[in-house]
Amino acid sequence: MKKILVTGGLGYIGSHTVVELQQAGFEVVIIDNLSNSSINVLEGITNITKTPPLFERLDLRNKNDLTDFFQQNKDIEGIIHFAASKAVGESVADPLLYYENNLNTLVYLLQECKLNGINNFIFSSSCTVYGEPDVLPITENAPVKVATSPYGNTKQISEEIITDTCAVHPKLQAISLRYFNPIGAHHTAEIGELPIGVPQNLVPFITQTAAGLRKELSVFGNDYPTPDGSCIRDYIHVVDLAKAHVVALQRILSEQNKSNFEMFNLGTGLGSSVLEVVKAFEKVTGLKLNYKIVDRRPGDVVSVYADTQKANKILGWKAEKTMEEALASAWKWEQKIRKI
Repeated sequence: MKKILVTGGLGYIGSHTVVELQQAGFEVVIIDNLSNSSINVLEGITNITKTPPLFERLDLRNKNDLTDFFQQNKDIEGIIHFAASKAVGESVADPLLYYENNLNTLVYLLQECKLNGINNFIFSSSCTVYGEPDVLPITENAPVKVATSPYGNTKQISEEIITDTCAVHPKLQAISLRYFNPIGAHHTAEIGELPIGVPQNLVPFITQTAAGLRKELSVFGNDYPTPDGSCIRDYIHVVDLAKAHVVALQRILSEQNKSNFEMFNLGTGLGSSVLEVVKAFEKVTGLKLNYKIVDRRPGDVVSVYADTQKANKILGWKAEKTMEEALASAWKWEQKIRKI
């Protein structure tokens, strides 16, 4: 079995990807500092796969600890790098945290790749690299515009760092996966989205409101130039997203990639407004959500959804699960962790 390092592997997308990697026959070692995740996720992964992944609690910002880790794990053949701060609003409020946590750690990892001869690297990127798009749906050829948040800027700079590194280290094979908006949970309800503190993403705020943890859901703006005035996003089931990482990893391990740094959009190709998601949740669960319209949020773009043809054709991957499936699984997960 090939041994794969997953940084941030106890996080939301990371944990679902660990499950898919294990089920595809990979040995997985996880690095996570537990700053935005829980050690209990390890048990959830193990309950699904019946195989406990290796785990090391480590902060990637500590370069010496990272070097020691690689000295003790000489058999790693690939890295999937999730570990990063990821909230748009928080990045606007605390940009230096985001630049330190998202950029320094990437540099340290790539340095270790060079030192240890690790040539397969999957990067967790984001549709935020496109900024406010000129044309929808967004293709991978869309211009990378000025970022609307420090978070988005870290993803842009990260891709530049990988591009420059691949240019001088041609053995390094990298793929950047540009996510749209992941939602949902594993169908077993063993793992799901588990935000610490107030949720920064829409669906966990919806489920927490439905569960009574939040008094009401805030919808940030109803005066955008969209059919119902609320922002539009491309919401993709997290399990579909996780499966794409396995496909991308297999692509570079089998040397099928056409260049040593490729980029793919991961979404459904469909745009849904915030209010449409609210209504879909109410329909799936039969619950009435308490929500109010509030002012726009700094850093939010109006409308973003993917053109997924490149990933569909080249990776042979396609999002399969519906919005309703995603919302039902998110609510099942919320009910489990709140013991409703």
